[in-house]
Amino acid sequence: MLTDVQIAEAATPRPIAEIGAKIGLDLDELVPYGHYKAKVRPESIFSREPGSGRLVLVTGITPTAGGEGKTTVAVGLADGLRRVGANSVLCIREPSLGPVFGVKGGAAGGGYSQVIPMSDINLHFTGDLHAITSAHALLSAALDNHLQQGNRLGIDPRQITWRRAVDMNDRALRNIVVGLGGRINGVPREDGFMITAASEVMAIFCLAASLEDLEERLSSIIVGYAYGGEPVRARELNVAGAMTLLLREAIGPNLVQTLEGTPAFVHGGPFANIAHGCNSLMATRAGLAFGDVVITEAGFGSDLGAEKFFDIKCRIGGLNPEATVLVATIRALKLHGGGDRSALSMPDAGAVRRGLVNLGAHVENVRGFGIEPVVAINVFGTDAEEEIAAVAEACEALGVRYARSEGHARGGEGCEDLARVVLGALEAGSGAYRPRYDAEAPIRDKIEAIATNVYGADGVDYTARAAKDIRQLEAAGLGDTPVCIAKTPNSLSDDPSRLGRPTGFRITVRDVRPSAGAGFVVARAGTVMTMPGLPRVPAAEGIRIVEGGSVVGLF
Repeated sequence: MLTDVQIAEAATPRPIAEIGAKIGLDLDELVPYGHYKAKVRPESIFSREPGSGRLVLVTGITPTAGGEGKTTVAVGLADGLRRVGANSVLCIREPSLGPVFGVKGGAAGGGYSQVIPMSDINLHFTGDLHAITSAHALLSAALDNHLQQGNRLGIDPRQITWRRAVDMNDRALRNIVVGLGGRINGVPREDGFMITAASEVMAIFCLAASLEDLEERLSSIIVGYAYGGEPVRARELNVAGAMTLLLREAIGPNLVQTLEGTPAFVHGGPFANIAHGCNSLMATRAGLAFGDVVITEAGFGSDLGAEKFFDIKCRIGGLNPEATVLVATIRALKLHGGGDRSALSMPDAGAVRRGLVNLGAHVENVRGFGIEPVVAINVFGTDAEEEIAAVAEACEALGVRYARSEGHARGGEGCEDLARVVLGALEAGSGAYRPRYDAEAPIRDKIEAIATNVYGADGVDYTARAAKDIRQLEAAGLGDTPVCIAKTPNSLSDDPSRLGRPTGFRITVRDVRPSAGAGFVVARAGTVMTMPGLPRVPAAEGIRIVEGGSVVGLF
């Protein structure tokens, strides 16, 4: 079987001007980056009347380590919709170099449901992540320079919350000491790095509605606290304007295409636990302006990416999602049903049936936001018909629409049935989106609403540090923002070993941190790495260029 990169490189892409023309974009509204990718000028989006596009989210059940193919389903669905006559547009996140060279090896879909040019998208693309990294680094440099030049603001070096960022998995940078080597080299203090996808600049970039809004949000970043306990914001370091300048070109959504020529906006890529895990608001608004059905995706399962999509992105962006596709795989259901981790490709209908409780929990989660889900059974070649039938029976028992998704093997043709079911859900008009909590409620109430109603917890416990953080944040005026809970994606609980549908557990919040520019606070439950490490055998070891310029190992 051909690898993803072999399939992508064998494709004959259409010129990007032709892709833009499909959705009504003139050539002068694009900034081409070569023949097959371009940025859309932001003013082209603002000049359009608000579109009548209908927004569809793709999310999933609790995933295995390898993921359940949400991006592949999203791409296949967008292609399938065009095949059945809908003017569809795809909106997904940009890959981060860390995971590309770490475990995943790529994040542009798979098989015959991919966005292309795949190698470009997975590597430097149009430079957005480099621009975000540079803007983050400028603020870091300005902060330490302020300490060196006399610390006029009285910043307590022990209470600095702004860490450095780099777009690469490097565990050795998680905790470092800066300012060593004598007085001319800065003020010594503890510091550390996060990966760019976890940067607040990334979250801000993806929620900004314009350059003006971007600068205001960057100005609001809290970098630490003064000796008196007052928050110190980026605007007091006078570099928000320069940070915005670094992001001026990046803020335009990137336009590419799927293997079948469906227009795709690939823009922004925040983590789905420490941030909200969705592509940029600018790209989604572009999709809604230029397409009739917009397919977008949120990271991990409905308890993480989807909850944040509904409670953060849709609330901040004024979006109205009308349907949700819930991706389920046989292998994930087997895992949640107690199947052998090393034999998930072997038939085990009993484990699938036991694991269906996890699917049921995610169906309830989506319904809790006022939307009826469509279950996409993402079919793998190792799945047995008896196993697939068990999922279909469960969907019927739950009263939920469902269809097979075979985009990986068959592209848009393999997702035509799913496309028809999604269109049926839209035509039924049963969606009535609503957030899960009132943003103006106290921080604890919002955390507990998510923990009990989405995760299924009995309640929430707070460490002394978390209780202090909440008091400090509410005193700083951040009590009426949405809450982003960072926890493991491997369980509905905060314990990654608890599979299926855990019961009888409580969530422990360790600390609560500000993302004031992004417009939310981050409550951390469990150990959440903002700087991943490389595995024993990184994907980078198998990636290379061969004779003729083709790439191998990128999948």
